[in-house]
Amino acid sequence: MDSAVDKKVSEELARLEGVLRGLADRNRFALAYSGGLDSRFLAHAARRLGFEPVLLHVVGPHVPPEETAYARGWATENGLPYEEVPVDPLDLPLVAAGDRKRCYACKRELFSRVMARTDLPLCDGTNTSDAGQYRPGMLAVRELGVLSPLALAGLDKAAIHRVAAGTGMALPDQKPRPCLLTRLPYGMKPERETLEAVAAGERAVRVFFASEGLPEPDFRLRLVAPDRAELHLLSAAFAALPPALLEGLARRAAVSGLPPLRVVGMETLSGFFDRT
Repeated sequence: MDSAVDKKVSEELARLEGVLRGLADRNRFALAYSGGLDSRFLAHAARRLGFEPVLLHVVGPHVPPEETAYARGWATENGLPYEEVPVDPLDLPLVAAGDRKRCYACKRELFSRVMARTDLPLCDGTNTSDAGQYRPGMLAVRELGVLSPLALAGLDKAAIHRVAAGTGMALPDQKPRPCLLTRLPYGMKPERETLEAVAAGERAVRVFFASEGLPEPDFRLRLVAPDRAELHLLSAAFAALPPALLEGLARRAAVSGLPPLRVVGMETLSGFFDRT
């Protein structure tokens, strides 16, 4: 292990290595790979530790095309085996109804399809920070026997950021971008066109911040009701923007296919519909 890696990072990598030794099949395992921080980190760390992860990436209307492009590009740049698995969850009864268990139904379908594509042990990027949140999809992961090496190694989100940075992984502070279905209120039927509009609005937000020479904050564009959209920023980021920029941001994010939109500061971004 690189002598430049500090002791804490070395210890956390060693714990992860021990877990992977116990589950890999001749150093190989399959990984449900979104291209987000957690699954990307697991792929990065595993390869560094001498394992050979096979990356399986789900594509469908709930995944913005640019996220798939990033996931594919990162896997290619790092020489990792990569395969795309098409899945459309929109017609699953619980998803179509906008049920509170839509994430469970979606995850079960997605992971079942991914498992059917491999004979290797299947892992995901769940970590210990996920345990305290309302995540019905995690039940599907457990029921199907999907393995979560990061959680088994006791690694939380802070550890993932720390080890990713300490071992030279690109974009170690990557912001979370949950499934587009989480932008819709419970009870709303998800339409492909609506999800495309949300993805386009979030893309416009990123372009806005880049064009203004500003760092991209964490944000979510949500339909808080069928006739009202809100762009949620963390309170600190919201307070830092002058009124003129907030107005420009609202105009940029108000893409075709979305209802009237306003920009709102929030104390936390995750689990919005589970708090209301």
